[in-house]
This record gives sequence, C-alpha cells and structure tokens, in this order.
Amino acid sequence: MPALGCETELRVSEPDAATLVLGDEDAAFSRGGNRLCFVDPRDANRCIKVARPDRSPAIKRSEAGFPKNLKPLSSFDDNCEEARVYARIDRSIGPAAFELVPRLHGTVATQYGPGLCFDLLRDDDGRIAVTLKQYLWQRGLDAALSAPLAEFGARWQALGMPSRRLLTHNILVQCAGGEPRRLWVIDGLGWPDLLPLAYASRALARRKAARRVADLDSAIAEQLAKRGDRAQFGYHGWLDEAQRQR
Repeated sequence: MPALGCETELRVSEPDAATLVLGDEDAAFSRGGNRLCFVDPRDANRCIKVARPDRSPAIKRSEAGFPKNLKPLSSFDDNCEEARVYARIDRSIGPAAFELVPRLHGTVATQYGPGLCFDLLRDDDGRIAVTLKQYLWQRGLDAALSAPLAEFGARWQALGMPSRRLLTHNILVQCAGGEPRRLWVIDGLGWPDLLPLAYASRALARRKAARRVADLDSAIAEQLAKRGDRAQFGYHGWLDEAQRQR
C-alpha cells in the first residue's frame, strides 16, 4: 500500500503497484477547497480523492503560522485525516456506518500523490448523484425528499455517527426513477473535539449526532431562504451535466 505518511489501522485492499494516471485537473468531476475527486479509471463505480496541487500538505504547512507550522506534515493532509476517521468509525460503529457513508477501498498511487479510493455514488441512470445543496436549489424541499431525509436523520442519530457540522454540500442525494432514495455523507466526518470521548460512549455519540441533525435542519432552511432570495449558489456543491456523466 502506498504510504500516506500517516498511521491507520483501517483494513483496506492493496492497490495496483503502478501509478494511476487520472488526467489533468479539468478531468476531476468535483473540486473542493483542498482536494480533487476523479472517477477511478479502473472502475466507474469508484472515485479517487487527491490533494489539489495548489493545496498540497507542504504548501498548507508553509502557509501556517507559528507554532502550527511545527506540526508533522500528515496533520495538513486531508487524506490522512479521513483515513484515520474511517478507521475510528470502523472500530466504533462497524458495518452499519456504511449505510450512510461510502466505503473506503484503500490508497492508490496517482500522479497527484497518494489518493483515497471510495465507492462513487450514482443514480440508477448512471449519473453521479448531486449534493443535497444542489437538489434543494433545483427542486426545493419537495415531498419526495421528506422520507429519505427523515430516515437519514433517524439513522445518523441512532448510530451516533461522528461528524462536524452536517453541511448540505457534503451530503449526496441518490435517486432512482428520478426520485430521492438515500442520503450519504461524503465529507466532514469525525468528532472535532480535542478529546473525542464520543467515540467511546455510544450515548454521548447519539446526543451529539442528534444535535448535528438539528443543525442540518437549520442549514436546509438557510439554503432554501437563499434560493428564495435568488442569492448566489456559492462555490461548493454543484455538478453540471458533463460532470455528472463522467
């Protein structure tokens, strides 16, 4: 397994030995604040997250002030952090967690450095699923979304899933027959506390997860208000048709 420069106990499959060529940055179907996401050229039902060349761990550390810039390089690596979080989710919650988050299949060497390989969530027509933010912008909080949204919130709370704030651009709405069926969280996982005691206490985890779900309701209301005011959509969370069909 290519070294990520961080330690993780997550059991993942061995990637191919050769470096995987993902294409130029425009080939990525999604561009976040720190990473690019490509369709895995070996399997159209998987994706690979890599660091943006302009947001590499080395660049991020060089921009940090003292004493933060004394931290190890791995602490500036989003892939390292996500791998660690997935390991803790795997230990504390187990297989049920993957009803709500895509599975991690390991690391792979790419021309952008080590990447994380995940399930790629597609609708039943083969297009990449849109974010909850985009769904709300295009369709609003319609009746079809109500049941999957409620089911997601109940399950997230019951499992005590660890996350920072649940943001609408970090949640995907997977559709079948043009109607929403399931919601998935693709980023922002892990308890952000200095001492994340909720990993060891299911009761505490459930209380914290319930607050995250309540915060999501507020985020949805805020997104709908912006839509109603014809405000700008914002930087994150939009896939055009060309991106969805990759």
